[in-house]
Amino acid sequence: MRADVAAGQSFTDEVVAASSGTFDRWLLGRIRRTLETAPIRFRLWDGYELSPPTDPPIATIEIKNRRALVGWARDPELNFGEAYMFGAVEVHGDLEGMLEAVYHAFGPSKRRGWWQRHMAHTVEASRQNVHHHYDLGNDFYKLWLDEQLLYTCAYFPTPDATLEAAQIAKMDLVCRKIRLRPGERVVEAGCGWGALALHMARHYGARVQAFNLSTNQIAYARERAAREGLADRVEFVEDDYRNVSGTFDAFVSVGMLEHVGLANYGDLGRVIDRTMGADGRGLLHFIGRNKPEPLNAWIVRRIFPGAYPPTLREVCDGVLEPQALSVLDVENLRLHYAKTIEHWRHRFDASAESVREMADEQFERAWRLYLAGSQAAFATGSMQLFQIVFARGGTNNIPWTRVEGLTG
Repeated sequence: MRADVAAGQSFTDEVVAASSGTFDRWLLGRIRRTLETAPIRFRLWDGYELSPPTDPPIATIEIKNRRALVGWARDPELNFGEAYMFGAVEVHGDLEGMLEAVYHAFGPSKRRGWWQRHMAHTVEASRQNVHHHYDLGNDFYKLWLDEQLLYTCAYFPTPDATLEAAQIAKMDLVCRKIRLRPGERVVEAGCGWGALALHMARHYGARVQAFNLSTNQIAYARERAAREGLADRVEFVEDDYRNVSGTFDAFVSVGMLEHVGLANYGDLGRVIDRTMGADGRGLLHFIGRNKPEPLNAWIVRRIFPGAYPPTLREVCDGVLEPQALSVLDVENLRLHYAKTIEHWRHRFDASAESVREMADEQFERAWRLYLAGSQAAFATGSMQLFQIVFARGGTNNIPWTRVEGLTG
């Protein structure tokens, strides 16, 4: 058993005491006070409860043993997730609503863990991080993503649009923002299962070179391109973005910047500079923050190793300004991402039994918590979803108005 799995498993190894003691109840009260404004009931393994002072609870958090209780008090960011994943903590009621209440109760974050911002992102480390998350198996993602397997924020023209329609609308939005024209060459850094690259070729007449480190995703994208007769217009390359070469009319990255690492933003900027033509333009679509802050420690351990959501300033300072690239447009789609994840969660919950059969109960619980926490983070503004459109500083081949930029 891996050390990190064994550490989490230890939450379930303890023999539960028959009743909670004075120390246990004091510790629970301390946890309660950190979430004083959250309408959450807390319950220990012997039935002892602390209820919210005013509002009726939206959920009850049951802590099943002393080790989980102490772990939460010592390092809540890491150990709540660990204990939930291994069943030592249970949430009765609205999981996503409970997490929203927690975000609101904490207010502006004072999280620790700044070391995460400076983790190494060598090519090999990046490959391992990608493998950990994206090579879990296409069948797993097919259970809860849309039919084209887009694993990034959708764009909902209306709140009641289907997930499939919203993902197509997102791809069209990206293509309109970069004013894509037939015959133009596009490089896409981090292409997922290939849907956007194929969309640009089929509907906008572009020729696309798309890069990705995920073996599973690249194999799927190549097979789909061949099946749909687009292999001569879209080339899927299993390689790191740092190895992109050639000259292109547009540079696009949707959902990759979070995995680049702050220390490598200069590398990304230089790749854009050497590959984007004189009148080229680009788009960065990424999860971000309003102020510098690391990603949740449990998510880094279990879901997204090496990930970091940057601020707009960090992206501008690290990627765009050193290359004298001009920002043309910035849009925040965080509520669209909350809606996207809401769709994913419903599909995931409906497929929970299949997920457990593919992996195990701990894996299913981890992803259930991750999706619920992500929806809560975007709904409460803890996380943002930015799209930045940019071009070379000296080009005048840019939209006269914002409307023209989306329709012209």
